[in-house]
Amino acid sequence: MRPSDLPLPKLCGQLIVGGFDGPSLPASYAEALRAGSRGGAILFRRNVPDLATTHALCRAIRDAAGPDLPPFIGVDQEGGRVARLPSPFPKLPPMRLLGGLGDASFLRRAGQLLGNGLAAVGFNLDFAPVLDVDSNPDNPIIGDRSFGREANRVAELAVAFGLGLEDAGVLSCGKHFPGHGDTSVDSHVALPIVHHGMDRLDAIELAPFRAAARAGLGTMMTAHVVVTSIDASVPATLSRAVCTDLLRGAVGFRGVLFSDDLEMAAVAAQYAVEQSAIASIRAGCDVLLICSNMEWQERAHAALVAEAERDSVFRERCVEAAGRALEARRKMPPRPVADAETLPALMERAEWVALYDEIKRRAVDSVEV
Repeated sequence: MRPSDLPLPKLCGQLIVGGFDGPSLPASYAEALRAGSRGGAILFRRNVPDLATTHALCRAIRDAAGPDLPPFIGVDQEGGRVARLPSPFPKLPPMRLLGGLGDASFLRRAGQLLGNGLAAVGFNLDFAPVLDVDSNPDNPIIGDRSFGREANRVAELAVAFGLGLEDAGVLSCGKHFPGHGDTSVDSHVALPIVHHGMDRLDAIELAPFRAAARAGLGTMMTAHVVVTSIDASVPATLSRAVCTDLLRGAVGFRGVLFSDDLEMAAVAAQYAVEQSAIASIRAGCDVLLICSNMEWQERAHAALVAEAERDSVFRERCVEAAGRALEARRKMPPRPVADAETLPALMERAEWVALYDEIKRRAVDSVEV
């Protein structure tokens, strides 16, 4: 089914990926997936107490969405301090340590290892790699999540890691466009302001995103930051100058653009979710993350439908966004293994264990050197 053939509630529903509490799929969320008023789900530690439960939850999400509109099932599984899945799922070291190796082929193998595990559990989207350059030692949110302090190194190594994920059938997500590396404010709690001019942005912040676009990575995520030299009036997530003119035009990205979580204070403190949802889609985001509040998800959905009914130009923007999202989901749908009992043995396959041990050893060696 083409996006243009979808009734408006289903069309606009494909643009929302939400979260929920607990380790089982709430009946109301399952119904939203069946009705097409959600495009998938993002899971957090609150949802994943063990691998068997996580596998069952991913299968429930997939089955509720159905084969015609396969869902995004995403997770933030980067490595280091941003890793949601429990043991025996392998946890990678922080990307700063792996980036210190300077070995793109090895980073691709590490990404594929992670992707193989995610795919087996039932995920088809990992919100990684971080493409931000670690250029501010006072940054409270990026730091060791970045692959390094040099733009070219981040570009090469983060893209290799993302390609490894996609080798395993899991969409990667480069974040946070147009760059969250040189900020001293956490956008979860306030709105960071970036004052760099375009020459600096071109040389540092944008270089990894250009490399990711050239490599064809499947998705990217916006940053809730104001970049004054591009658009001083609104956060990047809500800015057409950032999401469309810069990302689609100058950078050349053709994949799916996710908003960062619309519940974060950098946006939510200034805008009701109805406003931010409509503005983000108008700006050029394709999928909205609303990671906890199911009432806000409903409000955002209703607002998108009402705006698409009122404005034919906005409806066409929704058709474009849903088309990108569905193309990615149909290319890499969730494919969990048939039996959760096989997961521990799969995680302990000799070649996986050997590679994981090599990753840990080389990461430690890179620090000692």
